Amino acid sequence: MYRAVIFLVLFLTGCGFQMRGAAGVPVEMARTYIDTADRHSLFYRRVRSGFRNAGIHVVDTPKNASAIFFIASDETGQRVLSVSARNVPTEFEVYYSISYRLSAGKSVLLPLRTQTLIRDYTWDETLVLGKEKEENLLREAIVDDLLRIILIQLSGL
Repeated sequence: MYRAVIFLVLFLTGCGFQMRGAAGVPVEMARTYIDTADRHSLFYRRVRSGFRNAGIHVVDTPKNASAIFFIASDETGQRVLSVSARNVPTEFEVYYSISYRLSAGKSVLLPLRTQTLIRDYTWDETLVLGKEKEENLLREAIVDDLLRIILIQLSGL
C-alpha cells in the first residue's frame, strides 16, 4: 500500500499535475478599470466582485488604472427550444453572450474575445413563478461560469 501511494505521488508530480488554487492574474492588472456601457448588468456586477476576490483592485476612473478590461457587448435572453402539439412552448434556452478585451497602456494583453454559454429548461405553464425563478438562477449560473472562464484565461497570461 505504501509503495502504491509513493508511486502515485511520483507519477502525478512527474507528469506536471498541480492542484488548482486561486487564479493568479497578471501584475499589470493590479489596478484595473472595467469599461462597459451598462454598469447595472448582472455580468458587470459579478466581474467587479470576482476581480476583487481575485486580488485585483478595481478603480473607478481609467486614468488611475494600470489595465482596462473592456466589455464590448453584454447580451442575454431566452429563445423557444421546442413546442408542444398545441403550439405551446415546452422548452426554452437561456443564453448569455459577452465580448471583452484587456489592455494595459498601448499593449493588448487579451484581444477581443466572445464567449457564449447556453442552458435550457423545460416550461410548465402551471408553474410560471417557479420557472421564472429557474430562468434567473440559470442566468446567474451562466454568468458565474463566464467569470470563471475569464479568470482562467487571465491566469494564463
